[in-house]
Amino acid sequence: MKAWRSVATTITSYALGLFMIAKAPWYLLPLAWAWTGTAITGFFVIGHDCAHKSFSRNKLVEDIVGTLAFMPLIYPYEPWRIKHDRHHAKTNMLTGDTAWHPPYKNEFQSSTPLRKAMIFGYGPLRTFMSIGHWLIWHFNLEKFRPSEIKRVKISLACVFAFMAIGWPLIVYYTGIWGWIKFWLMPWLGYHFWMSTFTMVHHTAPHIPFKAPKEWNAAQAQLNGTVHCDYPRWIEILCHDINVHIPHHISPRIPSYNLRGAHQSLQENWGKYLNEASWNWRLMKTILTICHVYDEEQNYVSFEEIAPEDSQPIAFLRKMMPDTA
Repeated sequence: MKAWRSVATTITSYALGLFMIAKAPWYLLPLAWAWTGTAITGFFVIGHDCAHKSFSRNKLVEDIVGTLAFMPLIYPYEPWRIKHDRHHAKTNMLTGDTAWHPPYKNEFQSSTPLRKAMIFGYGPLRTFMSIGHWLIWHFNLEKFRPSEIKRVKISLACVFAFMAIGWPLIVYYTGIWGWIKFWLMPWLGYHFWMSTFTMVHHTAPHIPFKAPKEWNAAQAQLNGTVHCDYPRWIEILCHDINVHIPHHISPRIPSYNLRGAHQSLQENWGKYLNEASWNWRLMKTILTICHVYDEEQNYVSFEEIAPEDSQPIAFLRKMMPDTA
């Protein structure tokens, strides 16, 4: 019942968001988009629980609900589930973690176009980097084992069916501007949270990424994961996905039990936990410092390695406030 209540919460908040978009004057549309983009992030969290087998005792129900929850996001459920399992298996492992890992110095310095792309991707555009990850990882059949291909193709077919049916219907009834207003802008809002949550979950100057031979699973899950408190309305709409440390200790814990599990971790393992509040200082630190992998310092800023190309990072450092 708790799992299905989360579905009802997301459907209701999403419907409210669509109503707000339909009725809001142009100058209030950004607020409506922010609400709706956050609301549909709840669909991702529901599919996320299904992928971890923490939504229902019935695997078929989980696969159906997960697929349906991901379809409006144009996320193929099965490819994401497979890649996400590898993220949990190799959290904060260099080259092994499929969520993200910092680039190497030689990779960063290999070519000027790549270097400039990395500076923008890990700097000003980082809160939308999940779009690139979505395109690169989830639609390429060559990235999956032969035994996985059949299920991957089913998920891809569901996503393409939504695009082939849902998008033309939106355009037919509301026009191109309606497609932008009702689907694209909330979808970009979802990717803002997808990128931000993923970035904050495992990134801080003192949290290392380790080479496979030095990597320790227990340390990576407990000490390499960040608990971050967001405004309460975001936590409610996103079903506590940011209570993230217990999720990495045991992915089978459902989202509605994460706060209780985190309290237990605080009582028993508190000195090992990384806890933060989402604020400008946190974002500024990640966007301006946590760039290129360094074995001793964990991270080196782009500005240290290539100051002549790092004007976007210098701009962020100057413009973003330091307020907590």
